Amino acid sequence: MNTLSDDLEVAAAFHGETCPGQVLGVRLARAGLAQIGISDPVADRKKLIVFVEIDRCAADAIMAVTGCRVGKRNLKVVDYGVMAATFLNLESGRAVRVVAREESRALAAGYAPGVEGKYEQQRRAYTIMPEKELFSFEEVEVSVPPEDMPGRPLSRVRCESCGDYVQDKREVNAYGTVLCLACARGGYYKRKS
Repeated sequence: MNTLSDDLEVAAAFHGETCPGQVLGVRLARAGLAQIGISDPVADRKKLIVFVEIDRCAADAIMAVTGCRVGKRNLKVVDYGVMAATFLNLESGRAVRVVAREESRALAAGYAPGVEGKYEQQRRAYTIMPEKELFSFEEVEVSVPPEDMPGRPLSRVRCESCGDYVQDKREVNAYGTVLCLACARGGYYKRKS
């Protein structure tokens, strides 16, 4: 496994800066990997799936440290707005959810006395704060259906309304009509007529 300093450098290059969320994300990723017994996420990339619960700076750091990517299907973004991630070792089945403790913000001043500004104080403190003060850990069970596993698509069907092709069982069967999610439930976009 890389050193903390190496991982912080890689995460900063990926994200574009080193902020408190980056440091927290790097530490969270390192802790999660250790909890499920993965010391080299690059070598063990086919054993690993990470579920990230926030779309903030920490998500980039987790991607940088673990090597997990949406396009590789081993990073799942389930945006609950919580600074947390679940690490799943596919080989052992062990899964651990790591949650950033809100109290760590207030503790930062004690770990970086004399540092001006709360964000700089947090950034520095999070590099040295003990894991038990930064995170809570919970063993969880995660069931990943075959259509959500890394690898080639398991199915591909055409939406009978718009003509888009839908992969991996994301279609909706509405009274015998195959539809994409956007046609069935409304999308984040609206088609111009």
